[in-house]
Amino acid sequence: MKKVISFPGWAMQEIELLALFKNLLFLVFFFSGIILGQHYPDKSVDSLITGGINNIIRQNYSAAEKTFTELNNSYPELPFGKIYLAALRIAESYDYAEEFDTDYIEENLNAAKQQSEELLDNDPDSIWYNYFYALTEGYISYFEALNEDWISALTNGMNSIKSFENCLTGNDNFYEAYIAIGTFEYWKSRKTEFLNWLPFYEDDRSIGIDKLKTAAKLASYNSYLAINSLIWIYIDEKDFTSAIELGETALKEFPDSRYFKWGLARAYEGINPMRSIELYEEILNSYPPGRTYNHINEIVLKHLIAQQSAKIGITVKALQLCNDILNIDKLDDYAKNKLENRLKRVRKLKDSLEK
Repeated sequence: MKKVISFPGWAMQEIELLALFKNLLFLVFFFSGIILGQHYPDKSVDSLITGGINNIIRQNYSAAEKTFTELNNSYPELPFGKIYLAALRIAESYDYAEEFDTDYIEENLNAAKQQSEELLDNDPDSIWYNYFYALTEGYISYFEALNEDWISALTNGMNSIKSFENCLTGNDNFYEAYIAIGTFEYWKSRKTEFLNWLPFYEDDRSIGIDKLKTAAKLASYNSYLAINSLIWIYIDEKDFTSAIELGETALKEFPDSRYFKWGLARAYEGINPMRSIELYEEILNSYPPGRTYNHINEIVLKHLIAQQSAKIGITVKALQLCNDILNIDKLDDYAKNKLENRLKRVRKLKDSLEK
């Protein structure tokens, strides 16, 4: 059974929503890639993980599924395969703006969690077993957040962070753990700052940023993951120049990756809207035929391009894009639910352009 998952109805601006969810997407890739910096002792396992993750980032999902299925079948005693198969399904659905296969994802994550707990019972001090548990709880927390189950998401997120901290206790050079901890600390403070009047509130944003900067410099294979998280943090803080510098660095490694282009395009909105338009158009044209059937990505991207075009006075193009969007018919219920507020903003933009 597939379940419709909508964005949380928090009172925040569009940039905050986009930053939050693109950052959460970063966590998917972080959690699936963190271990590479430490090299799992079995070289075959390490090779499968490396290949699968790189295929996800390059949007080669079929190859990634083949790799992670092999990982799961060849090493059933490890929870890696189950975790990565769930992560792959989340990432692919998110990329294509499709419904999540909730049953498949939860089945794999629950099995991985049970397996991780059993391993920890046998050796609670093992850095790898703590990592398995942290990895699994991180994904569970992420998926609960997508389901708007924020209480459970926070609880499991804290469990995940605690286990990552246990990894640092066993190896203080485990800099990849700084990525999860730093990201969590920043966004936890950022999204609960409305509680800053309470005596127990702690603003850990600067601590989170410092950890991410350390990881960006010292993490081995995964420095680009810290970079991606920092991009969205800098955007959130309106430090667009720093975000652009980091985004361009990431694209040198993965020039066709939509995940990094989203952040870079958003950052350019504040510095160079024309470059932002170019990047959004690259993303729009990069989706394979047949994977935009629900029109969600098409409408979101065309709206973003229209907004930036209107900002710099290209009103004819902006108006045409608004009309293109509003002329799309036969949206399914999932798309209508996801796009309801955006379509209202498109109509508002169209009306303003016609005055």
